[in-house]
Amino acid sequence: MKIYEGFELMDVCGEAVVVAHGKQNIDFSKIISLNESAAYLWRNVIGKEFDAALLAKLLTEEYEVDEATALADAQKVLTDWHAAGLAG
Repeated sequence: MKIYEGFELMDVCGEAVVVAHGKQNIDFSKIISLNESAAYLWRNVIGKEFDAALLAKLLTEEYEVDEATALADAQKVLTDWHAAGLAG
C-alpha cells in the first residue's frame, strides 16, 4: 500500500489533519483528522510502500505496545486510510 500523491499532513490548531492538493482535491470533500500515532505512521511512510507489518513495527518502536495490539491497530489504520481514499 502507498499513500496517494496529492495529500499532505498539516498541523491545524494543534490537530493533525490531512488536506488534499491539486487533482485529489476535486474528489476529496472530507477533512481527515489523525490521532498522534496515526500521524506518526503517516510521517514515516509517506512516499514509501508499506503494509500492516511495517506499521506495526513502527508502532512497537515508538510506543509501549505489544506486537499483537500494534498489528491490530496497524490493520485498522490501513483499512481506514483505504476507505477514506488516502492510500491503496
